Amino acid sequence: MSDTILVINAGSSSIKFHLFEVGPGDTLTARLGGQVEGIGSSHPRLRARDAAGQTMIERDIAPSHAADVPNAQEVVGMWLSGHLSGVPMAVGHRVVHGGPDLSEPVLIDDAVLAKLESYTSLAPLHQPNNLAPIRVIRERRPGIAQVACFDTAFHRSHDALADHYALPERFYQEGVRRYGFHGLSYEYLVQRLTQTLPEVVPGRIVAAHLGNGVSACAIRAGKSVDSTMGFTALEGLPMGTRPGRLDPGIVLWMMNQGMTHDEIEHLLYHDCGLKGLSGIGNDVRELLASDDPRARLALDYFAWRVAEGIAGLGCAMGGIDTLVFTAGIGENAAAVRAAICARLAWLGIALDDARNAQHGPRISTADSRIGVYVVRTNEELIIAQHTLDRVRGR
Repeated sequence: MSDTILVINAGSSSIKFHLFEVGPGDTLTARLGGQVEGIGSSHPRLRARDAAGQTMIERDIAPSHAADVPNAQEVVGMWLSGHLSGVPMAVGHRVVHGGPDLSEPVLIDDAVLAKLESYTSLAPLHQPNNLAPIRVIRERRPGIAQVACFDTAFHRSHDALADHYALPERFYQEGVRRYGFHGLSYEYLVQRLTQTLPEVVPGRIVAAHLGNGVSACAIRAGKSVDSTMGFTALEGLPMGTRPGRLDPGIVLWMMNQGMTHDEIEHLLYHDCGLKGLSGIGNDVRELLASDDPRARLALDYFAWRVAEGIAGLGCAMGGIDTLVFTAGIGENAAAVRAAICARLAWLGIALDDARNAQHGPRISTADSRIGVYVVRTNEELIIAQHTLDRVRGR
């Protein structure tokens, strides 16, 4: 019987899970992956596929069985128990916020869990849901090792200049600083580029993680130098349902208009970004297919601000040698990549239309001053690697 590592990525409305087999030399091979989606809705659904992409299950779930993340975790656990030859040796979790102290993956114990709970106010949309499956597993299977892997950890290499806001120092000492997120995705990109394009890794890379959550990261010599995201996952570039850069005076104005804290929080996390601008939704495929001028406004705004963010990160490194697109929009929306790069043509970026339509890996022309690539991210593999390392004592 071979050992396995289970990876769980729990969000506000979904739980993604992936199972990796541990082979000779601690190699990791993906065996299956799936998710429960629509948690808390009237139509939750469980689906899973094997390593070859063949459907293992795809069915609706009773809403009462997926009313919240802990309930949905029970559904995942029951289904997995029928498809595993034994209990996983460990479970690795994506946890969005590691705060100022946790800069590398850690084995979870009571003290670590308490510390992670204290960061909930820094990531109210993500942190409670990230921690819910950890509690369920600790209660049901206390003997299974669990490892927390942080989206903030990759950015702890920032210097003080990139870490600070222009606030009195006491706020920084209390933890108000620019953390940055999507670090597991960026860590995987560096690993993948080291394997496939080692010549670009010592240089100045801007990686653009464009999904429902959106950020860009300046990476020099394989280390994070700066990120568009900061104290929370609201800052920076416009996203599916979050506004990105926002004059803080707007929030003060909303408060003066009588909006409550919870109303403002819900608006900023759920009803802004592409969804708010278009009035249609946050699915880029739907916006690209629409002839509604509001959809065009949302996409044009998105391309403009992402390009602006990419160019700005060049200031942190004294230039840009390589641009990498990743995540759902970055990997699949050729038209969005083209619109962003068109606004960066002044930097010497030139796309090859045919390569871009085929999604790369290289999508720039041979004479483009900056090489532009599409790299499919794999946060789950990074989490599995870290989890195995912690279990092995490495």
